[in-house]
Formats: sequence, structure tokens, C-alpha cells
Amino acid sequence: MSALRHLPFVALLLVGCHWAKEPVDLVIRNAHIVCLDGAGTQAQAMAIHKGQIVALGKEHEILNAYRGETVEDVQGATVYPGLIDAHSHLLGYALNLAHTDLLGTTSWEEVVDKLQDEHANSTTPWVRGRGWDQNDWSVPEFPDREALDELFPKRPVALQRIDGHAVIANRHALELTRLWEAKSLPGGEILRRPDGTPTGVLVDGAADSLLARIPEPSADTKTEALRIAAQRLVACGLTTVTDAGLDVDDIALLDSLHKTGDLKLRVVAMANPTEPNFHVMAQRGGWDTPRLKAQSFKFYMDGALGSRGAALLEPYDDRPGHRGLLLQSLEEYEAQLARIHRDGFQAATHAIGDSAARLVLGAYERVLGGPNDHRWRLEHAQVIHPDDVNRFGQSSIIPSVQPTHATSDMYWAGVRLGRGRIRRAYAYADLRDQLGMIPLGTDFPVEDVDPRKTFLAAVARQDAARYPEGGFHMDQALQPREAMLGMTLWAALASRMDTL
Repeated sequence: MSALRHLPFVALLLVGCHWAKEPVDLVIRNAHIVCLDGAGTQAQAMAIHKGQIVALGKEHEILNAYRGETVEDVQGATVYPGLIDAHSHLLGYALNLAHTDLLGTTSWEEVVDKLQDEHANSTTPWVRGRGWDQNDWSVPEFPDREALDELFPKRPVALQRIDGHAVIANRHALELTRLWEAKSLPGGEILRRPDGTPTGVLVDGAADSLLARIPEPSADTKTEALRIAAQRLVACGLTTVTDAGLDVDDIALLDSLHKTGDLKLRVVAMANPTEPNFHVMAQRGGWDTPRLKAQSFKFYMDGALGSRGAALLEPYDDRPGHRGLLLQSLEEYEAQLARIHRDGFQAATHAIGDSAARLVLGAYERVLGGPNDHRWRLEHAQVIHPDDVNRFGQSSIIPSVQPTHATSDMYWAGVRLGRGRIRRAYAYADLRDQLGMIPLGTDFPVEDVDPRKTFLAAVARQDAARYPEGGFHMDQALQPREAMLGMTLWAALASRMDTL
């Protein structure tokens, strides 16, 4: 009888424990969850509510504490955090989805054929395309505008090279943008025929000048493009991307889309170094919301290796006497660095060649004054002179790299650099050792958005075709765990996102 007397109490206790469980939208169970938090934390289950992970732990702990509206048994699958692309161009990628895709073309003739197929009957004011790479063609030379002039005599054409650092334009586009008669442009090059007229190929500052004169898409066009792009990126496992170079109006657009719920992708936005952007960023302190972090500026010191715009200490092996292009004066650059440093912002500078990298490292050292936690970044870091590698660690400068650049460039980079320099290029393991971390990105749309290709290029040093057998300079490969940290924790720290 005494035992029976306690049964109602036991039943009440059990009911109370059931209802004490916290309700959540989703519980993931029977999983192998790798947290990549730097402490090696792993879990078997997690609770998610309103898009946020509220708890991780052993399966019995989560199931006892949370009641999921949906409970998903993933049957032992491995679960990783949402991935971060530490260097990309979100808005550029989004808008390029509406342009002719020239990636993978094997000849200039194929490029022209694609344009004819897609634009012969279209009515768009400009014929736009991106992705051509003369290094992938059977004749690896820059093209000439002649075929574009014949095909589109009354419509302007602008086709961006894969890296965005060169453009091929037709005569109508050059005349419309007043570049046909231009003799030279700061930080750029206009390639010319023997008779002195432009070939249509514009490099770096010249390309930028033409692109800046093309009418800006409307906010509605950008919004729809961003919506489609975000869906594609999330489908690849990316939940945060870094847009390396935006004006404040576009940063404000991202903020408004986050507020309306039209964009759920988290964005780290780097502002372009223009006077209006300096003023607005300083006035409002940038942006720092749960889904938008704009606390940095993106600078450009040189161009790209593929178009021979990367600034090298010694001449290109395949263009004697040419050392690339510096895109701004060191005096102006250093003054801008000092200005944003006073306002508490982060600097990130594009530097591909060893000459550009040396100038950036020196300017950072003079402004920062030694070891620090400002997390200033050198973007790309593709060719670093051996004498400069240790300067990253000595001055706490973060090398931000894109592993698929190595596996895309490996087919022709040796021709540009020669045997000695190519052996010390794309040295990701050496750079990782400087601070014990290295953030990884893709630079999309320059490279594919798929983070699996980033992982493969970082760890196996191979492209998607699994070439070369044995990997490209495997002494510079990262370990699998390091590659995952480069797309999660290390990428977050490099963007001053200490908590997510």
C-alpha cells in the first residue's frame, strides 16, 4: 500500500518533466557534429529554433531538454557548421548570372559563337559577358575586337576576363565611353594594334574606367539578382560570404534586404576606398548587425597574374621588361590606411605579385607599428618573396588566400613566373605557419562558388579533374582539418567575427 501511495506523484513528475522540455523548431539527432570551434568540440545532436542553433550535446542531453516540432534522424551523417567564403564578390556574382557565361571556352571563336547565339536577337542595351581566359585557348593570346565590331556594329560589347582585371570591348563601346581616343589611363593599359588603334583589350585601370561608365543596374535588378544568387550559395553550404569591394549604397541595400527578410545570407562587406565611402563609413561607424558586418575597406595595389598586371619585383618571364602594374601611389595609399586606422576600421588589400605584397607589408607595418589585433589582411598573396614571408607573423598581418587560384593558374603560371618563382608561389602552408591560421575563399565569380573545390585544392592541390596526379607542390598543402577551419573559424576571425 505504501508504494502505491506514491504512484500519482511519480506520474505527475514524469508529466512535469515532459512539459518542461523547451520547444524548438528542429532537433537533429543521431549525428556526428563537428563544431570546428578551435577546441575540437563534437556532438551527437543539436536543437535549432528560429534559424539559430540553441544547443549542442550528447543525444540524450538534447532529447531530454528539447522538444522539436520536427525531429530529424540523420543516421550517423557528419554535420559541419555553415561555411564562410572569406573572399568573394557577391553582388558581382549575382549580376553576372544575367551575363553570357564564357567560363571554359577554349578559343576566341567559341566566345564569339556564344555571343551570337545569345545576343543576335536580344534587345539589351549592352552585350555583357564574363569568364574568358586566353590562357585556356589553343592560341593563348589576347583577342582583337574585329569580330565584335562585325557582329555588333551598333551595340556596345564588354566582356570581362575571368579575373575581372581585363576587358575586351568593341569599337562602339570604346567610343561610347570616350576611351577610343584615350592615350593612357592611371594604373591601366590599353593594348594597341600596330597602327596605334586599340585592340579592344583593356587591363586593370583601363578596364575599370570602361566598366564604371556602363549604366548602373537598378535597385530592383540588384535585389532580384541577389535573391537568386543567395539561393545558389546556400545550396552549396555557404551561410556567410565576404564581398570584397562595395560602395556604401550597395551595403545599405544589403542591410535593407536583411531587415525585410529577402536576404538571409550573412555578408561581410568591404567598402571601396572612395571619398564618399570614407565619409559615410566614418560618420555611421559602418554596419554591424547579426547578418551584416561592414567594418573594413578593400584596397588594390596591383592587377592579376593572368593579364600580367600583378606587380613583380623582376620582369615577367614571358614579357621581358614588364613588371606589371601598381594601381595607386604609395603615398596616397598609406594616408588612406592611416585614416581608416584612426576610425577603427580594418584594411584588406589586393596584392598578388611580390612587389605589390612588399609595398603593402611595409605600409601596414608603418601604420600598425608591430604586433597587434587589428587583423589587417593581405588578399591573394600569390607570389611572396622569401624575405617577406616572416613579416606576416611579425606584424600580425593575415594572409587571405583562394586555393582554387593555385589549381586554375598552375597550367600557365610557370610561364609567367619562371621556374624559380613558381616554386615559391601559392605557398599556403608557409603562410599558415605565420599566425597559425589562414582564411580561405574563392574570389567568386573568378572561381567556382563550390567550397568542395576549395577543400580539394587546399588539401590535395588538385583541380576538379583531379589533376595533377600527386598534387601541385604538395609541400604547401593544408591538412583536411585546417582547410575546414579556413572556411569556418579562421575565416570568421579574419573578419573580426569573434562570435556568430
